[in-house]
Amino acid sequence: MATTPAPASLSLELLPDRLAICRLDPEQADFDWDPGEGLLSVTFTDDEVSVVCDEAVAPADAEVSRGWRCLRVDGPLDLGMVGVLAALAGALASAGVSVFALSTFDTDHLLVRDAQLEQAVASLRSAGHDVRA
Repeated sequence: MATTPAPASLSLELLPDRLAICRLDPEQADFDWDPGEGLLSVTFTDDEVSVVCDEAVAPADAEVSRGWRCLRVDGPLDLGMVGVLAALAGALASAGVSVFALSTFDTDHLLVRDAQLEQAVASLRSAGHDVRA
């Protein structure tokens, strides 16, 4: 597969939902709950089940970190594109903003704490990226 460098300027959209990042034990994970609307990501490993969902529907039996917001990169992105996350996460790291990254087939999602949202948006814009609210 041929690779292409990420553009110097990326466009992102701030999604409206407040999200939760949840951890469940794989042997005890019970998915008999309503995932609601919006972003939902479930990742299974041998050691854990991680769920990203709307705060209002976080699984009751999970360890939950609330207060996350999502910046979605405009896509679709070519799967051969390199440097997208590096460009965005680097700008956020320089500003001291913690990131939880998710990738899908079409694009990347960066979750930042709501308390650091203004700082995150300002640092991304300062690095030349377009962020829409």
